[in-house]
Amino acid sequence: MIKSITHSFSAQRKLGTFFYHALMIVVSFLMLYPVLWLVVSSFKPNGDIFSTATSLFPENFTLEHYINGWKGFGGYTFTTFFSNSLLVALLSAVGMMASSALVAFGLARIKFKGRNIWFALLLSTMMIPYTVLMIPQFLIWQSVGGYNTFLPLKAPWFFGTAFNVFLVKQFYSGIPKEYDEAALVDGANYFTIYAKIIMPMAKPALCTVGVFTFMNTWNDFMGPLLYLDDQKLKTVSLALQNFMGQHNSQWNLLMAVATVITIPMIAVYFAAQKYFIEGITFSGLKG
Repeated sequence: MIKSITHSFSAQRKLGTFFYHALMIVVSFLMLYPVLWLVVSSFKPNGDIFSTATSLFPENFTLEHYINGWKGFGGYTFTTFFSNSLLVALLSAVGMMASSALVAFGLARIKFKGRNIWFALLLSTMMIPYTVLMIPQFLIWQSVGGYNTFLPLKAPWFFGTAFNVFLVKQFYSGIPKEYDEAALVDGANYFTIYAKIIMPMAKPALCTVGVFTFMNTWNDFMGPLLYLDDQKLKTVSLALQNFMGQHNSQWNLLMAVATVITIPMIAVYFAAQKYFIEGITFSGLKG
């Protein structure tokens, strides 16, 4: 009797697991289908994109769209635009990781008067809409000669943001303070604790901050639209918008360029996937 009940529960559990995985596969496919359709359509002739829209297998495979699309516009290829975006995204990510790590360390590990008040004021800045700051920031950068340069796109990330500081601070809070106390007893100062103890243990949180910042700056459209006017300085997001204006009926070229633009983000995510997941988990940002 007991064996029969146990066997029945085991069968139900296996059946439930099967349906769960089947449902996850279906949902994952539905979420990935637009991306798959974009990639497949980039290999189709322009006339086949919508006539064979339901097929994920191109009948007339061609790489011509990638070659023609990469030629860009205005005398500049997408190599120039990619280089601009890569420069801005990498420097912004490095600046954000460095500044967030340092500010979070002070708020999480060093006791000083008014620490909680400063932290609360920092978090309160998250409630200020970007559109409110857009015009004042533009006027400030224009007055100091930052217009039509990469400076307004890179410099702000070197001062941290409330969200990233909060994320790293939460990770630091999970590191036992006994490490700090033992190091202080041995004669170490806070800089040594930060560099020798905290930083090596904070790789997951910093990788998370770096991935978030890289993706935000790579996809940023409003910033380059406001500050960049010179054709050779444009980033991929702004260049793609201009490219669409000149090739609005050539969907094959647009899809080919859009496919290539997504590759760096996917590559960065998979390269830092291990640390990214750890950082999200231990920083308390689980969904």
